[in-house]
Amino acid sequence: MYRFLLTPRWWGLNVFLALSVPFCLVMGSWQLSRFEDRVDTQRRYDRLAEQGVREDAEPLAALLPVTKETSGRMAEAEGRYDPGHEFLVPDRSLGDDRGSYVLTMLRTADGSALPVVRGWLPGTPDPAEVPPAPTGEVRVTGALQASEHGGATGLPAGQLGTISAAALVNLVPYDVKDVWITVQDARAPLKPVPPAAAKGSGLDMKAFQNLGYTAEWFVFAGFVVFMWFRFFRREVEVARDAELGLIPESPPNPPNPRDPGERPASRGAAERSAVPGPPA
Repeated sequence: MYRFLLTPRWWGLNVFLALSVPFCLVMGSWQLSRFEDRVDTQRRYDRLAEQGVREDAEPLAALLPVTKETSGRMAEAEGRYDPGHEFLVPDRSLGDDRGSYVLTMLRTADGSALPVVRGWLPGTPDPAEVPPAPTGEVRVTGALQASEHGGATGLPAGQLGTISAAALVNLVPYDVKDVWITVQDARAPLKPVPPAAAKGSGLDMKAFQNLGYTAEWFVFAGFVVFMWFRFFRREVEVARDAELGLIPESPPNPPNPRDPGERPASRGAAERSAVPGPPA
């Protein structure tokens, strides 16, 4: 009954089933792992935001260049704050409130500067009312962040729309590191700015696309198995009916009037055959 499985047609269906189902499962598992990685990354950032400084800081140089894995890690750098190059980064939210970041350049031993967000203040505060940065040689610890892109332009002097080396290179007289850190132990009235998830990580729209692709690949695998069993069941029913003699035999083919072996007689011959012969 199952000899049909050895036909070329079913060999092709079986090979397709054996290859497509594992492929769909592997692709679905891969998409699921990408979603889980984003969930883990988001949890790490949420934990940093809730607990503040709870992990040992590493030297800044050991975490560069900043990647998805090093973004949000606690970094430390030594240097002197440059109070002459301090900026407000307006239109930044902290919870449900809008305010401004306070960014001060930290001059390091190699002569370059590290942008440091010392904290957040509500609204757009008067620069004269911003708490001054510590003086002298300091060791600053904060969450490492990658440079931003885009942002507001045409802001007044003393304000910055984007935290990046490209935005600061024309505003300060020294080289700027293409990263920044946000201090997690900000002093009042400054409030600490929690680290943001790196681009391409965390629970953004792309993460939920990965989850949707996961469901699609698993559905594809189930659909292939369902169709194979449907074809298999149909073939079994046909084979069983044939063994029981329930499939009627096809009627013989009717004669073909155009078959040259059965060419009809000509009209003249037909008329001669119809004329009676002489009497005996």
